[in-house]
Amino acid sequence: MNNLHIQKSAKNGLVFAVIIIFLALIGFTVTAASMIQKVFGVEVSVGTMPKYSALIAFLAFIGLWNGWRAAKQTEEHPLQAGHAILAGLASGFVTGLFALGYSLIVGTLQSNGVNVRVYLSSLSPESIIYFLFGQSPLSGGFIQLSLSTVSAAFGALLVIFWDRSQHQFLIWKQKLSAWGNASWPAKLRRNVFVGYIAMGVVLLLLVILPRTWGSYWNYVMGTVGIYVLLGIGLNIIVGYSGQLVLGYVAFFAIGAYSFALVTAPEPHNLNWNFWIAILVAVVASAISGVLIGLPILRLRGDYLAIVTLGFGEIIRILIKSDLLKEITLGPRGIRNIAGPTLFGKSFSSDSDFMYLIILAVLLSIFLARRWQESRIGRAWLAISQDETVAQATGVDTYKYKLLALAIGAAFAGLGGAIFASRNQFTGPEDHVLMVSINVLCLVIVGGMGSIPGVILGAFALKGLPEILRELESYRLLVFGALLVLMMIVRPEGLWPATRPKYEENSPPPVTVEGGSR
Repeated sequence: MNNLHIQKSAKNGLVFAVIIIFLALIGFTVTAASMIQKVFGVEVSVGTMPKYSALIAFLAFIGLWNGWRAAKQTEEHPLQAGHAILAGLASGFVTGLFALGYSLIVGTLQSNGVNVRVYLSSLSPESIIYFLFGQSPLSGGFIQLSLSTVSAAFGALLVIFWDRSQHQFLIWKQKLSAWGNASWPAKLRRNVFVGYIAMGVVLLLLVILPRTWGSYWNYVMGTVGIYVLLGIGLNIIVGYSGQLVLGYVAFFAIGAYSFALVTAPEPHNLNWNFWIAILVAVVASAISGVLIGLPILRLRGDYLAIVTLGFGEIIRILIKSDLLKEITLGPRGIRNIAGPTLFGKSFSSDSDFMYLIILAVLLSIFLARRWQESRIGRAWLAISQDETVAQATGVDTYKYKLLALAIGAAFAGLGGAIFASRNQFTGPEDHVLMVSINVLCLVIVGGMGSIPGVILGAFALKGLPEILRELESYRLLVFGALLVLMMIVRPEGLWPATRPKYEENSPPPVTVEGGSR
C-alpha cells in the first residue's frame, strides 16, 4: 500500500469524521438510534434515551460505509486483501481520532458545567452523555475510536467478499450461457402475457388496499399520490422539455383556489358540481401556464428558473394579501370545500378519495406516456438535448416549450383541486416555495424524464418522512443529503429514463438520381 492510497484513506476518514461530528452536533445520533431501536420492536419511552446498543449499531453502519469506500479507493485487485484492510483501518482510525477529539471537547465542557445548548440548541447534556456511552470524556472517546476502526476494517472485508462473490457470479453466468439458459430472464421480460399478469396484480392491489389501509395510511398514500401527479407534471416541463421551473407551486395554488372558489359556500357561494369544478381548475392552471410562458419562454437556464420562482412567490403573496381578501379571504384561506359526488351520493370517505387519486394518477401516467412516445415527445427530447440544434432542424421550440408548460401546469391544477377537496381547506401556507422544492427533488431523485422514477421519488421523499415521523425535524437535511448522494452514486436517478430507439424494421431510404429520398 503506497503513500497515495494512505492519503486517499486519510481523506476518506476525514470526510466521515465531519459527518459523525455534524450528526452529533444536531442531535441526529439520538434520533437515528431511536429509529433503529423501533425497527427491532423496542419502543423508546418519552424523556429517555435509546439503548447504547442502538447507538453502536448506527455508528457501526457508518464505520462499515467508511471502510467500504476506503477499500474501493485503493483500486487494487480483489485478491489484494491486505491492502484493502489497511485502507479501511487507516480511514476508520482517522475518523475515530476526530471523534475522540470531539468527545474530549464536549465532554470536558459538559463536566465543567458549561451549558453548550446556549450555542448549539440541539446538543443537549443528555445527548452528550449518550454519545460518550455514559463514560468519562476520555473513555467515551476511546470507545468511539475503537468502534470506528474496527467497523471500518469489517467494511473493507465486505468489499473483498463482494468482489470475490461477483467473480464467482460471472463464472456461473458464463456456465449458464454455455448451457443456453442465460437468456430466459430477458425472454420473460419481453413476454406480453407476463406484462399483462403483472399489470393485473397491481390493479388488484390498488382496488383492495384502500379498503384495508385505514384512515392514516390512506391519508399518507393519498399525499404520495398527489405528489406523483405534481411530479409527472413537472417531469413534462423539466424532464421532457428541459425547462428549469422553480415556481411550479403557483399552478398548484391556482388549481386549488380555482376549485375552492367555485365549490365552497364562502366567499362567493357558487356551489358548482365537483366534476365541473375539477375541469375549471385544470383549465385555469393550463391558461396560467400559457400566460406566464408567453413572455418568459425565450429565457433559458437559470434566468427562466429565477423568473418562475418570482411568479410562484407573487401568487402566494397575492392570495395572502388584503388586496384580494374579498376574493380569496386572504390569510384565512377557504374552508368547507366540497367533496366529490357520484350519481348523487357522497364520494368523500378516505378510501373513496384514495380511489379518486389512484384514477387521477393512472390517467396522468397514460397521458404522459402517450405524449412522450408521440411526435410532441420527440420534439421535447430534441429541445432538452440542444435547443439551438432542435430549432435549426425545424422544431418550433417556442410552441413546444409553451405546450409543455401548459400541460405541466394542468397536472398541477388537477393535483391542487384534489388536494383542496380532500382537506376541505386551502390557504396560503399550503402553497409555499417548499412545495416546488419537494416536487423538483422527487423528479431529480427518481430520474428526470422517467415516470417510474417520479413514482419512486414520491414514495422516497413524501412517503418515508410520513412513516418515519422522527425525521420531521431533519427534513431539509435529509433532502440535501439525499440529493448529494444521488449526484454521486446515481446521477441519473433511482429509475433513469431510457432513450427512445429507432424502429429496427423501418424501410431503408429510396435512392434516386441525384441523392436519396
